[in-house]
Parts: sequence; structure tokens; C-alpha cells
Amino acid sequence: MANREIRIENHIIGDNYKPFVIAEMSGNHNQSLERALEIVDQAADAGCHALKIQTYTADTMTIDHADPRFVVDLPLWKGRSLYDLYKEAHTPWEWHSAIFERASARGMIPFSTPFDATSVDFLESLGSKLYKIASFENTDIPLIKRVAKTGKPIIMSIGMASLAEIEEAVSAIRQYGNDQIVLLKCTSSYPASPENSNIATIPHLRDTQDVIVGISDHTLGIGVSVAAVALGARVIEKHFCLSRAEGGVDSAFSLEPEEMRSLVAESERAFLSLGKISYEATPSEEKSKRFRRSIFVVRDIAAGESFNGDNVRVIRPSDGLEPKHLDTILSRRSKVAIKRGTPLSWDLVE
Repeated sequence: MANREIRIENHIIGDNYKPFVIAEMSGNHNQSLERALEIVDQAADAGCHALKIQTYTADTMTIDHADPRFVVDLPLWKGRSLYDLYKEAHTPWEWHSAIFERASARGMIPFSTPFDATSVDFLESLGSKLYKIASFENTDIPLIKRVAKTGKPIIMSIGMASLAEIEEAVSAIRQYGNDQIVLLKCTSSYPASPENSNIATIPHLRDTQDVIVGISDHTLGIGVSVAAVALGARVIEKHFCLSRAEGGVDSAFSLEPEEMRSLVAESERAFLSLGKISYEATPSEEKSKRFRRSIFVVRDIAAGESFNGDNVRVIRPSDGLEPKHLDTILSRRSKVAIKRGTPLSWDLVE
């Protein structure tokens, strides 16, 4: 299977490139454009490569209805109606242009998650360079097809999806000739626990779907994301806020600026550490080989004297005979007088 890559402006997402880190703003702006723009700036300062928002209104997501079926039973938002939650969390569409412009000016790729056809059309009018399909929409085949028709790269979270559902969604994208696909392993609980993250799925997902893979990580901290890099993740999406203490609909499982900075740095270190299968000394280790142990004379030895534990020892550096020869040496005698500090060699042994 060939190494895949997706080019977006001056960024490359692919198997052979460092992780592409996405800061997800979601509703952490708390309905303040000033706060939203500060989130953009802090994400850029942390080194993020992309800034993502979500494009919907309460009315495009659901209806205002008192039936219990329209009430959230997830712990973080338990008891809230879907309509009221989305009304609070949505990013006003009139803010999108300002957020996109700020992110672009700061060197990041701005993009969004659309939730219906009208939001796709709106994002197209803004010149969106790529799209995200959320976990809860990964079975919405009409939406997926609408996004696939744009020809833009698609990042899709696979939270809750069966393998059959994933294959159906990927097939829906590819039928429009769009093969710019990234699938993110995701656990759709908020926050998610490391135990339920199952990141061992990542290489299997990559190999069965023949796509670039990553993680949409709802756990606390950065450990799961960094570990995912070792398993092949090349995209990391994390919710981002200015301060968890200041609140926000997703702040409880969002990273703060210093944590995001650490994620960017440590995920890149994890990627760089992968290297290749190697059992030989690297070029940087060659000088260190000198400080392996070897057999040295540690007390003056007369010609014909037997070698023993008092006059020869295995010590650093490595200029003498290899330690594996010690038993043989201890059964032999010196051919000549040898001064203390001399590395032992066969020409000194009878």
C-alpha cells in the first residue's frame, strides 16, 4: 500500500509527515466573538496547524420540543434540551468570516464541521479548504455525499460506527472520485477515558480502509494522543479553550493553551522517534561505542605472569579485548611485561 498524503495550502498530511494538530473551538467561545478570536490566536501561538469550528444553528440540528427524546442524557449536559444546548454552543454564521481570516493570517488552516446542506453551501461561499464529518453524522450518507461533491479533503470521526458503517461512508465519498480521506479514531463520550479509547484500532483502520488515520481525542491530557502517533495517527484533533475554569460547553474535556503547546511538541517528538527498524548503531551513537567495556590491565604485570582478577578487569573504555574473552584470558599468561592502564590485546597473551 502506497504512502498517502493530502496537500492543503502549505501543509501536508500523510504517513511520512509529522502530526497535523487541529484545535477544535466548538462552543468554547461562550458566544463572544472577541473570545473566539483569542482562542484562534492562542491556538496559533501553541503551534496548531488548523483551527476548526462547527457550522449549524439550533434549528438546523433539531427542533424545539418538550418530549424527553429531545433531552440530553449524557453526564456533561444531562437534563438539557438539545435545542437549548445547540443554541448556546453554536458559532454564529456571521462570525465565520472573521474567524477564518484570523486563522489564515496566523498561518493555520481554518475549516468547519457542517451539519446539513445549507452549512456546506455557506462554507463553500467562504472558500473552505477542507471539511470535517462529526461522529454523530458519520451515518448521514446524504450529508457525506454533499460534502464529497465539493472535491475537498474530508476528515471524518468514526465514533460509534461499526466497520460496515465506516465502509459505507468511505464508499459514499469515493463514489464521487474523492479519495482525500482522513479517518479519526474517536470515542464519543465526554470526557472519554483512556480505557475506552481503543487506539489499537488505528493501524487496522488505516490498513482496512487504505486511508490516512488520526484521532479525535476527548480524553483529559495529551497521553492518548501522543500514544496514538506511535500507532500511525497523523492527525490529532483536540477541543481547545482559553481556561477550563472559565467554563464553556466543552471546556471540561478541552486543552488549555500550555497543554496544547505540549501536545504539538510531544506528538512531533513521538513521530520523529519512530524512525525505522534498526539494530545497528546510529551515526550519532558511533562516538559512544568507545565507552563500552573491554579488558584492561589494572596492575603492572611481569612477563610470564598469569592473568587474574587482580591484574586484569573489564572496564571502560572499549580499546581492549571484548569482555566475552575474559574467561580465556584468565587461563593464560602474559607474553611480555605490561604496564597498568594498557588495553589487553592478543599479541600480549601467550
